[in-house]
Amino acid sequence: QVQFVESGGGLVQPGGSLRLSCAASGFTFRARVMSWYRQAPGKEREVVAVISSAGSSTNYADSVKGRFTISRDNAKNTVYLQMNSLRPEDTAVYYCNAGYPDWGQGTQVIVSS
Repeated sequence: QVQFVESGGGLVQPGGSLRLSCAASGFTFRARVMSWYRQAPGKEREVVAVISSAGSSTNYADSVKGRFTISRDNAKNTVYLQMNSLRPEDTAVYYCNAGYPDWGQGTQVIVSS
């Protein structure tokens, strides 16, 4: 079955950095567009970054553009999200997905001093 296992979250001060990882299984990873999403308390889940199947094309939400970088390793079935210059408004649970209805447990990111 399709599975996503996110990791790398934590508590970080404003201006700090984190690198999230998502290990995927149960489908042909290299053939799928991958996305990172986040859901803040009391808000709907939103997409923050998208990467093409080969990794040659990326797109970002305006709120993270210039601060976050999505990448992937098709040999490891893993997608990454490098997050720099973190802000308190980046606090959320972060998820990855490839367009499936199944979701992982997410990884919590808290940006606070």
